[in-house]
Amino acid sequence: MMMIFSRRSLLAIMIALILAPAISCAAAWDIDQLMHNLAQTRTDHASFVEKKSIAMLDKAVESSGELFYTAPDHLEKRTLKPKPESMTVDGGTLVIERGRQKHHLQLQDYPELAAFIDSIRGTLAGDRRALERNYHLSLEGTTEHWTLQLLPVDEKMQAVVKRIRIAGAENTVRSIEITQSDGDSSLMLIEKMAAP
Repeated sequence: MMMIFSRRSLLAIMIALILAPAISCAAAWDIDQLMHNLAQTRTDHASFVEKKSIAMLDKAVESSGELFYTAPDHLEKRTLKPKPESMTVDGGTLVIERGRQKHHLQLQDYPELAAFIDSIRGTLAGDRRALERNYHLSLEGTTEHWTLQLLPVDEKMQAVVKRIRIAGAENTVRSIEITQSDGDSSLMLIEKMAAP
C-alpha cells in the first residue's frame, strides 16, 4: 500500500513538473505579450478580401487587394477589385487615390478617422499606449489564436464604431472585423504574402 502511494505521489509530482511550464506560459499571455510579439514585425505585405454588409444593400459588397505596412506608421491599402483605389497613411497624412483623383487629408482634422486608422496602425506596431488613447482593450485566446477587442472610449467615436475585433496568430493579424453603431459591418480577411 505504501508503494502505491509513493508511485502516485511521484506521478503527481512529475505531472506537475511537466505542466508547470505550460501553465506559466499561459499565465504570461496577455495584452503586453501580444503587443511585444506584434512589435517584432517591421514590414509586412499581405493580400486581403473585405466584405462590407450595408443595411441598404441586399448583399455584401466585396473588395480585394493588397496591404503594405512599414513600422511604425506607414500603412497602404491597394484595392484591386472591383475598382482600383489606394489609401496610404504616412504619419498624420492620408492620401486617397481613385482613378485620376487624389485627395490629401490631415488626420488631425478628422479625429474619428484618425482614431480608426490608429486602431490598425497601433495594433500592427504593437503600441498599446496609442491604442488605449482611444479604446478599451480586451484579449481572448492564446498565442496561436487570439482576438483583440477594441471598444471606443470617446462618445463621438462610439457614435460611429461599436467595436473592432482584430484576430490573429502569434505576430500576424489575420482578420479585422468592424461593427459600426448603425449596424453596418465589415470583415477583412488577411493572408500574409512574401515581401515585395
